[in-house]
Amino acid sequence: MLYKFILVVHVISAILGLGPGFVMIYIVKQATNMTELKHAYAIRHRIHVFVMVGGTLLLLTGIVMGVMRPYIFRMDWYLLSLFLFIVALAFGPLMLSPRSKPIKIMLKTSNSAEIPNEYAALSKKLFLYERIENVLFILIIILMITKPNFNLVWF
Repeated sequence: MLYKFILVVHVISAILGLGPGFVMIYIVKQATNMTELKHAYAIRHRIHVFVMVGGTLLLLTGIVMGVMRPYIFRMDWYLLSLFLFIVALAFGPLMLSPRSKPIKIMLKTSNSAEIPNEYAALSKKLFLYERIENVLFILIIILMITKPNFNLVWF
């Protein structure tokens, strides 16, 4: 009964934590002027809170389910999912944050009504890594749903 409850929390965490992350690029791409862009990034920031809380719950419930059913730690789909999730988590401080800082500075310091030309190049770099992260999350979801039986060589 407890395991099923944790599984439900895990699935809801995936929906609330990962789902909104897939629309974050779309939200800011619709902006046509600086006011809209600033508002879009404010919305992204609020959505990011859901992603962070949901992602944390997702990781914790996934590990708790593994502790409750230790045989899961011997399944390659679980280990690969966990590894990919940790890689995706590392994207935040290692890849996304350094690429979003110049955009945040631009949003704070720009007095123009028009979106500065340099924004296109900065956002292109940021969105590339966000798309890679989204692909990682899609792979994790596929692994969680299909639970494929394969053998990886773990060092």
